[in-house]
Amino acid sequence: MQLLLIVGIIIAILAVVFALQNAVPITVSFLVWKFESSLALVLLIAIALGVLMSLLVSVPSMIKRRGMISSQKKKIKQLEKSLQRESEIEKENESKNKESELPLE
Repeated sequence: MQLLLIVGIIIAILAVVFALQNAVPITVSFLVWKFESSLALVLLIAIALGVLMSLLVSVPSMIKRRGMISSQKKKIKQLEKSLQRESEIEKENESKNKESELPLE
């Protein structure tokens, strides 16, 4: 947890340094919109949008994987219960067989 905090602080410091070094105002045109902003802000927004889009693309597979893991855990529990029941039945059968093998007096 502390490592993630340290990495986050380092990334934040680098972002601030990047923004200070790239404070040149630029005009961004997209279809009918035009706005003027600093180069660093435009680049950081573009990176953030890229990260957001990649997350949106990967979310369905993550949900599917979690569902698969959940169903597999349920199946493992069912199989463990079944194995335990079979083991108990086998032990009962062995004890009955031993009792039947004992000589009668």
